[in-house]
Amino acid sequence: MESSYVYILTNKLHTVLYVGVTTSLSRRMKEHAAGQSAFTRRYNVHKLIYVEEYRNVRDAIAREKQIKSWSRKRKIGLIDSQNSLWKDLSDGFV
Repeated sequence: MESSYVYILTNKLHTVLYVGVTTSLSRRMKEHAAGQSAFTRRYNVHKLIYVEEYRNVRDAIAREKQIKSWSRKRKIGLIDSQNSLWKDLSDGFV
C-alpha cells in the first residue's frame, strides 16, 4: 500500500494556510508550483511547512478534515511543534 500525506502550505508572508492530502507529495508539489491548483495560484501558496505520512489514505483524509476544522491558532501550534522556523520542506519531496 502506498503512503499518503497530509500537508500544509503557506505563502511568503505566512498569512494563508492551505491544508491538503495526496498520495504523491512530489507530484502534488509540482502541481502547486505550476499553478494547477486554483487556490494556490490565487494566494501564491507554495511553501511546504508541515507534513504527516500515513499508510492508509482514509486515515490521511480523516486527518486532513480534522486539521481543516481547526482554528488558525491551533494549526500554527501544530506547525510550530515540528517546524518552528517555518522552513520550506519541499526540497525533500520534489
